[in-house]
Amino acid sequence: MIINFNDMSETFIKNFKGGELEISAKMFVDDKNRILLGKLIPNATIGLHTHETNSEIIYILSGKGKILYEGEYFELFKGMCHYCKIGKSHSLINDSDADLVFFAVIPEQNP
Repeated sequence: MIINFNDMSETFIKNFKGGELEISAKMFVDDKNRILLGKLIPNATIGLHTHETNSEIIYILSGKGKILYEGEYFELFKGMCHYCKIGKSHSLINDSDADLVFFAVIPEQNP
């Protein structure tokens, strides 16, 4: 299977998971996975949320920001990857003056 993000329309979601501003994303979704190319504009965030039935892998393609993971902040920049295990909480924050572009995979799992 090939997933071509170039052929997908972009979706804009305001206050995603209770976050600030909006996220834009091109997404592939089936019954077991969500695979997305996402972007947070400056000062945008994905709100703090818990992965009850899935995990998430976020790879930073460009820009910089930080992740709040289990109560601790970690800097993120191009080439870094964040892994949020099932049952854990996190938030993605763009606290820079440039777009934060990332690739994410969210596989559904049985807890």
